Amino acid sequence: MKNRVFNKKVYKWIGVFFIIYLGSIFFIRLLFPPIDKKINQAANKSPLTYRPIYHFSAPDKWINDPQRPVFFDGKYHYYYLYNKDYPNGNGTEWRQATSQDLVHWKDEGVAIPKYTTKNGDPWTGSFIVDDQNTAGFGKGTVIAIVTQPSADGGKQEQYLWYSTDRGKTFKSYSDHPILPNPGEKDFRDPKIIWDSQANKWMMVLAEGTKIGFYESRNLKEWHYTGGFFTQDIGVIECPDLFKIQANEGTYKWVLGASANGKSIGKPNTYAYWIGNYNGKDFIADYSEPQWLDYGFDWYGGVTFEDGTSSNKFDKRYALAWMNNWDYPNNTPTLQDDFNGVDSIVRQIKLKKQNNDTYILTSQPIEALNQLTFSTNSFKHIEVNGSKTLKIKSDVYQLDADISWSDAKNVGLRIRESTDKTRHIDVGFFIPDNFSYVNRVFTDQPDKSKKYVESKAPFDASKKKVHLKVLVDKTSIEVFIDDGNVTHSNEVFPHLNDKGITLFSEGGPSIFKNVVIKHFRSIH
Repeated sequence: MKNRVFNKKVYKWIGVFFIIYLGSIFFIRLLFPPIDKKINQAANKSPLTYRPIYHFSAPDKWINDPQRPVFFDGKYHYYYLYNKDYPNGNGTEWRQATSQDLVHWKDEGVAIPKYTTKNGDPWTGSFIVDDQNTAGFGKGTVIAIVTQPSADGGKQEQYLWYSTDRGKTFKSYSDHPILPNPGEKDFRDPKIIWDSQANKWMMVLAEGTKIGFYESRNLKEWHYTGGFFTQDIGVIECPDLFKIQANEGTYKWVLGASANGKSIGKPNTYAYWIGNYNGKDFIADYSEPQWLDYGFDWYGGVTFEDGTSSNKFDKRYALAWMNNWDYPNNTPTLQDDFNGVDSIVRQIKLKKQNNDTYILTSQPIEALNQLTFSTNSFKHIEVNGSKTLKIKSDVYQLDADISWSDAKNVGLRIRESTDKTRHIDVGFFIPDNFSYVNRVFTDQPDKSKKYVESKAPFDASKKKVHLKVLVDKTSIEVFIDDGNVTHSNEVFPHLNDKGITLFSEGGPSIFKNVVIKHFRSIH
């Protein structure tokens, strides 16, 4: 009798404990769902808007060319061309944003308004902080030299604007140009550089198919010193000149420019030459340019110094306008009342290759990692055909090491629809030795469908590759083999297309060290 009573009590407490245990499991999973489920929930709650999550975008209306950022007063100051009257009115002005980490940005409003002088609206140029008072406006004056169409027939000429409130607002120095047009149709986009050895200012200027070189002691009077002539890459815009140290210690000069190589099967992005600048002229190691990006949408690019580093030559940063003048207005972001997204800020380094030539490499800046709110990792995935991951997301960075033996076509399908009919393909076509980003199977800006697959040379004989892909609402940025090659493309997937599929056609492939970092918003 006693044993029966005891057993009843035991069973009763076991039952109570079991109920409590199940209830605890239920509430724990409710509060802390599995990582895949949590990521998918976060992705599915991503706002149904084309506003990018971690790329800089126009606060409203329109942006295009970035102006080279400069670090002072503890932050980067960045101006860009902005049109508050888009799409119903013309004219750009300089609007400012500031950042401490090149990821989060604060809007500072318009600094150089349009149509406030006798000349036309301000176009692209560059600015510096005149710490030595070379121009006579006072130490620490922020000075911008800007292209404007002059009142004298709309000629492209260079004008000086100055700011005595650390770049918040600017005044026009004169209605007369500091660098008049010598009779050229294209004469624009001045980039100013300080030559500390010669104690003078240098300028590079886009002059049709030539890049002109100028010098000045006071930023007001400029003298021509030489020119660099280009071939078969269209009208040059937004030139760039900087000194950088390679990974093996050599110092080289880089001359860059936005260029159009479509007529010869080359990109329409940032062309560059590596060589030497002697204070008057640039001498390239090779006449054929290299390209910082093989996509369709990395234009008006600028490079700039790391303002927090004591070594100004070991690396630079870069960003560009993610659009193309062949289709600048074809974007669904207009439903959100804006048109204009910049690329992420990249870290640029100079690398000496085994054949003794040099290339610029690109990588996303490390500060992007602070946006990571969750991560998926897969050590080893074998793919023969295709394999869809149990993850849905539209905002992330994906890394993978891929290897193969006999495969013909290897890569990823991203922003894939549930029925798998819509997707963007990032991959490597082994027989023809090229990497590619194909946007033909999703909505994209080129209505002619001539520019739907960007391609870049790839050495398939090594049978392996490291791939890094950055995905946001309207952009794909691809970095191959530590940024030796990049592709940047606008894409307009349906907002609910969030699938990720690995593929290997013509034979199996191995995807190792697959890491997906899901990013939170910068807003």
